[in-house]
Amino acid sequence: MNLNNFDKPEKKIAIIDYGMGNLKNVRNAFTYLGFDAKITGDYKDIERSSHLILPGVGGFKDAMLTLKQKGLAEPVKEAVEAGKNFLGICLGMQLLFESSEEFGYSEGLGILKGKVIKFDEKKVPLIPHIGWNDICIEGQAKEFDGIKNNSFFYFLHSYYCVPEEDITAAFCDYYVRFSACVKKGNIFACQFHPEKSHTEGLALLENFIGS
Repeated sequence: MNLNNFDKPEKKIAIIDYGMGNLKNVRNAFTYLGFDAKITGDYKDIERSSHLILPGVGGFKDAMLTLKQKGLAEPVKEAVEAGKNFLGICLGMQLLFESSEEFGYSEGLGILKGKVIKFDEKKVPLIPHIGWNDICIEGQAKEFDGIKNNSFFYFLHSYYCVPEEDITAAFCDYYVRFSACVKKGNIFACQFHPEKSHTEGLALLENFIGS
């Protein structure tokens, strides 16, 4: 693999910067794999890119507000509709859905059908869900090529996605069973942080770029 491949039309990787998320950690993971991923908040970069990553750490409502204020919400939707390879990470996965109940009702990007809800404190004694958890892989998403079922990934979240479509690519059991990953066409999204998940996380990122 070659560095500085952002200038190559087949591998233009953009990490969308909307002021929330551990952007440098995500970029460092791609750099380690030999890919030059560009951190950008410029809609023109989004239009030119072949692979887009929407990371995120923080609150759903603030994230959506910032995406709109920076003029990035519509370019993200258009990029997905255009068939660009798209990866959502943690909050970046949640934002793809129609709504979230975090700090009251908030509308999401509405790219995927479903909602984001909080873990039930009556069923889940430890919130947030933080640390390593294994996942149960469903289906044949190419992002999991070479990754064994029940591999462990790093999670950090208090809310989780409830898809209204049959798009779950992997489940996680944390007192309750929830969608750890979803796959729909050119979209792949994960609730865990692949950039913090060592060998398996790096393999997933490399598979995504190779898709």
